[in-house]
Amino acid sequence: MRTFHNLLVRVVLGVLLAAGGARAQQNPKANSGSDKPQPAEPAPAEKSSSSSSPSDTVVKTKTEFSAYTDTDSVTVFTPAVQASIENPLSGWSANGSYLVDVVSAASVDIVSTASQHWTEVRHAGTLSGTYKPGTVGGTVSGAVSSEPDYLSLSAGGTVNLELANKTANPSLSYAFTHDTAGRTGTPFSVFSQPLARHTITGSLELILDPSTLVSFSADAILESGDQTKPYRFLPLFAPDVAPLIPRGASINEVNARRLPGRIDEHLPGTRNRFAFSGRVAQRLNGSTLILSERLYADDWGLKATTTDLRFVIDVSRRVFLWTHLRGHFQSSISFWKLAYAGNVSTNGPISVPKWRTGDREESALEAGTFGAGMRFDVGTEVQPTGWSIVAQADVLTTLFNDTLFIQNREGFLGVLQLETEF
Repeated sequence: MRTFHNLLVRVVLGVLLAAGGARAQQNPKANSGSDKPQPAEPAPAEKSSSSSSPSDTVVKTKTEFSAYTDTDSVTVFTPAVQASIENPLSGWSANGSYLVDVVSAASVDIVSTASQHWTEVRHAGTLSGTYKPGTVGGTVSGAVSSEPDYLSLSAGGTVNLELANKTANPSLSYAFTHDTAGRTGTPFSVFSQPLARHTITGSLELILDPSTLVSFSADAILESGDQTKPYRFLPLFAPDVAPLIPRGASINEVNARRLPGRIDEHLPGTRNRFAFSGRVAQRLNGSTLILSERLYADDWGLKATTTDLRFVIDVSRRVFLWTHLRGHFQSSISFWKLAYAGNVSTNGPISVPKWRTGDREESALEAGTFGAGMRFDVGTEVQPTGWSIVAQADVLTTLFNDTLFIQNREGFLGVLQLETEF
């Protein structure tokens, strides 16, 4: 039973930490309320290492290569490295990661503006340290993400507690992020759009018995600044034409019916996001079931629900297989329009909607992910997790209910990892 207890703790904590790391490594320009391709998580059934004394210092490294492509002519190649060092007896640990995103795109949004495809490189790094000598501990962390037209800097901290003989573990964290958006080839001193983000997270982890772990978390993300995209321009239609534009209308149809010229995107200067998540992990006979649910809402009117199911099978002491299902459903923001109506006549004042966007990730959509993965511990008999290979493949599909140009998008994400522990 003690073995199952240790295994379950590693199972869920590993998934929780991996999910948090994946979110931190996402492009900061991504919408937190929509379905986005994610880097792979370590196999949820990773076993605890009992070959080393708790007083030993443990070093772990991970190298990863992932590739993403979809039917909207977007490809992303991401090599990444991660390292950690910890001393369980002393209660300290440090973690660091670095990745490079190579993005190539010729999406319909780019083509519709008569632009060519483009390639962009993003560098992102994270660093964190934890000290927890007893039942109270703390973590400090920092991250940086840089692109030719975007710079994101963040720092934060977490306080962790262990209560009721370590069966009830609350935590509270805060992070501040400062993003600066610009235009490629133009210095930030000439043109820049700052955005500040405050993230407050409270969580509670409950170990109900040696085979069951439940956790809850609540997030408040408060944003202020200019969130418009400098490159995004929207077609404008006459008031009597806009209602007649069908969803999924082609570029040629839009160009034939829109008014001359284009308008830029314009968004409110603040956005407050809120989310509540729950996760349960149940250790079964030779398998583990992990189910999570996330509810999201913000003051732009977007509401979303995301359900994630992962089932892990212990094929042997060294081999673990899992399947992964994810469903995401969301409403649109309150000022979303398939086709914005206005008046740009030279005989009168220009009249356009105050708030407007062409980001289809802000529209009503339904998204699903189906995937499978494998972990193979190839270390020594004494320490099987000394060397591990992890492979994962996911198929992603998104249905857009009220957008121009495309009505669905299919994507594929493949990940290969090599982990070491010594």
